[in-house]
Amino acid sequence: MTELIIYAVLFATLLGHCLFANIMYRVVHRDQSLKLKEKNDWKFKALVFPVYFWGKYKQRKSLG
Repeated sequence: MTELIIYAVLFATLLGHCLFANIMYRVVHRDQSLKLKEKNDWKFKALVFPVYFWGKYKQRKSLG
């Protein structure tokens, strides 16, 4: 039973990671102020740690 719970938590974490990376990927792709290299950098970061880099991206956008 505990194995099933562990797998369920891992699956939910993986699903959340993928969904959040997808959201960040689409927002970065639509941003016309970024150059192609910057977009690719942010997209790669979205695949690695989407929640952390989403905060960094928003902070950078708010600073100008």
